[in-house]
Amino acid sequence: MSLHVHSDRPCPEFEEDIMLVFGSLDRGLRSRVVRACTARVTPTKPSDERGFTLLEIMVVITIIAILAAVVVPRFIGRTDDARVTTTATQIRNVEQALNLYKLDNGYYPTTEQGLEALVTRPTIGRIPKKWKSGGYMAKVPLDSWNNEFLYISPGTNSDYDLMSYGADGEEGGEDIDADIDAADIS
Repeated sequence: MSLHVHSDRPCPEFEEDIMLVFGSLDRGLRSRVVRACTARVTPTKPSDERGFTLLEIMVVITIIAILAAVVVPRFIGRTDDARVTTTATQIRNVEQALNLYKLDNGYYPTTEQGLEALVTRPTIGRIPKKWKSGGYMAKVPLDSWNNEFLYISPGTNSDYDLMSYGADGEEGGEDIDADIDAADIS
C-alpha cells in the first residue's frame, strides 16, 4: 500500500503555530515543513490488490457448512447428558439439605411438608423445634426440565424417596425420559 499526499492546505489554522515553532528555518525549508505538517495523507491501493472473489467466498462457506454438519450433532446430544448430570447434582444438594434438617431435628420432613420445609419453617404436621433460622436452602430447586422433584417420606426403601421423572415429567421412560432416583445416584 502506498500513501498519496494532497498538497492543498486543508488546515491553514496550523500554519501559524508551525511558523512559530520553525520560524528560525530558512523560507524554503519552512514552507516544506508547513506543507508536510498540514497535508492530508490518504492510503491508496495499488491496482494489483483486490478483494475476495465470489468463488473464494463460496468455498469458505462450503467448508464451514461441512464442519458444522460434522461437529454440531456431537454437541446436540451432549445437552441432554448435561441436563441429566445437572439434575443428579441438584438431587445430591437436596439430599445434603435433608440430612442437615434431620441432624438438627432428628427426623426428615414429611411428605405433606415436602421439600418446602427446607426453605421455610413447617407449620403443618410435626413442627421442628430446632429448625435452622434462614432455612437449609435458599429455594427449592426444579429439575433441569423445570419440573418439581418427587419427595416422599417415609420412602419405600429408605427414610425418603427423592427423584425426578426426567425430560418427559412422567414416571418411567428410557434415555433422557428415564427417572433419576436419589437411590441410584452414587
